[in-house]
Amino acid sequence: MKKDKTKKYKRYTYLTWLVIILAWFLATHFKLISSQLVPSPLEVVRTFISILKEGYNGTTFWGHAGISLYRLVISSSLALITAIPLGLLSGYFPKFRAIIDSVVQFYRPLPPLAYYTLLILWLGIDESSKVTLLFLAAFAPIYLACVSAVGKINPDFIHNAESLGASKQAVFLTVVLPSCLPEIFTGLRTAVGVAYTTLVSAEMIAATSGIGWMVIDASRYLKSDVMFVGIIIMGLTGLAIDFVLRKLEEKIVFWKGKES
Repeated sequence: MKKDKTKKYKRYTYLTWLVIILAWFLATHFKLISSQLVPSPLEVVRTFISILKEGYNGTTFWGHAGISLYRLVISSSLALITAIPLGLLSGYFPKFRAIIDSVVQFYRPLPPLAYYTLLILWLGIDESSKVTLLFLAAFAPIYLACVSAVGKINPDFIHNAESLGASKQAVFLTVVLPSCLPEIFTGLRTAVGVAYTTLVSAEMIAATSGIGWMVIDASRYLKSDVMFVGIIIMGLTGLAIDFVLRKLEEKIVFWKGKES
């Protein structure tokens, strides 16, 4: 029933984007906005085709896209395999939370560029510092989602399992982890989005490739068409990644939304 309603209202999504693109086309066609600030849709398409064929600044388009996705996937994967166990343990064991939580809460509100220069000094200008920056950006949302999820578990579930003789480890694996999976996926989707926005910061300094770097480099020379291409690619890539994560969630957390 819910999926039917979603499909029913999809046309509003398509209509919204149609209006946006039409307004963009009309504003540039009638020169209501300077082409240096906002290029026309056709100019953006031509620039994209040119970058596909010739690359940008000596690097192919797929080279730029590939290195950005590499940084994003590696950092998000590392955050996933570390933040989930640490977050669940922090939510389940107060002593463990007392050790980990304050550290995460301390660095979480810090702007990425505030400590990125330190990471460069410690790890160098290669991929290590960039991946570490994105890892830290992605870690906090997943960790906090896990801690929050544990706190929302119905205590009766845990008490019932313990009354049946289940060990702490068994309760953790059979009650805590499955109960937290829906919120873990929400945290993961948020983390990927945060990491993607941080990617631009990571590629602003000491980088010569990547979609984020391409946008920053184009901004220095007022190449608004290249900037639009990079921004649109990042947006579409982000939508594609989120789509994959939602489909994966539907397969793994198949009971979500069916509690009632």
